[in-house]
Amino acid sequence: MSNELENRPLYAKVEATLASDISMEILPPGSQLPPEDRLIERFSVSRTTVRKAIENLVARGLVEIRRGKGTFVAQPKITQELTNLTGFVEDMQALGRTPTARLLDKRVVPADTDVARQLAVPPGSLVMRIQRVRLADGVAMSFDETYLPREIGEKVVTHDLDAEPIFSLLEGKYDVPLTEAEYRLEAITAAPGVAQALAVEPGSAVFLIERTSYTKGHRPIDYEKLHYRGDLISFVTRLARRPRERS
Repeated sequence: MSNELENRPLYAKVEATLASDISMEILPPGSQLPPEDRLIERFSVSRTTVRKAIENLVARGLVEIRRGKGTFVAQPKITQELTNLTGFVEDMQALGRTPTARLLDKRVVPADTDVARQLAVPPGSLVMRIQRVRLADGVAMSFDETYLPREIGEKVVTHDLDAEPIFSLLEGKYDVPLTEAEYRLEAITAAPGVAQALAVEPGSAVFLIERTSYTKGHRPIDYEKLHYRGDLISFVTRLARRPRERS
């Protein structure tokens, strides 16, 4: 085994050492890697070798390059199950993370075609739009746009939406039980406004989840466009196979 290690290219040795420093949290999540010149000096290798090692660490998702700032240790990915209708706060608490929110905007807007269809209202109807950044342990995880029918939305926004989850308000305060939801998940790149909210570069990979939640009578009550950072989260679900019909 030692011979295998010795026979590896120089860039692979640098990569392995830095990956070990990351796994042992000598370089903790969010910390900045030493500049190239210090790594060249530490490992006695060329600039090309250091850059190849960093390139491989980026490909493995262990570090990220922030333009104009340097190279930083990436936050470990969160794995979230898509098996129950739950809100962000419930999801993060179940994972042992501390959820917080930052309200960006709340206003009444005319429903465009998509929003109108999801909330089963005529296009142009006035609805409440709420925009928030959702954080886990202080790190921005998602940028959320929530659309509610105007009547219930105007009640919801009277509360502190930095602290109170909308799902909890609907169910606990206004007796609107959430019974089921439809999810649509798509991989997209972050538009400038989304990127700014998530503190990432425009064009970064994000998951877009469109979720329409229903109350009793299959009445749509909450339509959301959730933009999750692709480098910080992955999703998992469980599928059951239908029994085969006997011929």
